[in-house]
Amino acid sequence: MPQPLPSMIRSLRDFYAFEQHVKTARARRGLDVVPEWYEFPVFYFSNHQAIFKHDEVVPIPRYTQALDYELEIAFIIGKEGINIPANRAIEHIMGFTIMNDWSARDVQAKEMRVGLGPAKGKDFATSLGPLMVTPQELQRYQLGEGADLRYDLKMQARVNGQLLSEGNAKDIHFTFAQMIERASADVMLHIGDVFGSGTVGSGCLLELGGPESPLGRWLQPNDVVELEIEGIGILRNTIGSSR
Repeated sequence: MPQPLPSMIRSLRDFYAFEQHVKTARARRGLDVVPEWYEFPVFYFSNHQAIFKHDEVVPIPRYTQALDYELEIAFIIGKEGINIPANRAIEHIMGFTIMNDWSARDVQAKEMRVGLGPAKGKDFATSLGPLMVTPQELQRYQLGEGADLRYDLKMQARVNGQLLSEGNAKDIHFTFAQMIERASADVMLHIGDVFGSGTVGSGCLLELGGPESPLGRWLQPNDVVELEIEGIGILRNTIGSSR
């Protein structure tokens, strides 16, 4: 049966592992995919002290006019390890959940030109939930094994009931095992560390055209955002006013 998320999140890494998202998001900024992206899975550290749960209200930052959702699958480390080979990496996963990597797109666009990561474009909120599902519970969706393990899971995002994003976890370019191998290279992974997959293809308003998306605008207060992943559930949050 699905279980509650760990009471303490030790750290939060977010990867950039879906090629379609990378291509489309960079094209929106007039950029190509750099060759280095294909060499290894890249991640950044987000704010593990700004986690929102299912059905919690997420305040919109005062400094953005371009709030966006990001539809991601995440997993939680359940066994410590360092220098973990990809073919043993799945043993270190406690469970999977849904992740919304909220993004202030106007702030992020400026920060990324500096080259040190998204910073204030991301650190205000990340949603996780509704529950954690073990790898055993997802076996019926499993494709491949070991380092090549993927899951055939439909992924959707809705705003105020309007379906905007559709993708599948199986389309991920770098596997969960490869993420663990990369992150654990000469670094100890701890129980409660969370890894986000990065956004599935079409899984955000930025990819869909921002104000020109089917929603016709960025997110605003009172919007209800639902992210759904087959086999895991629905993560729902309402956008609140600024703090």
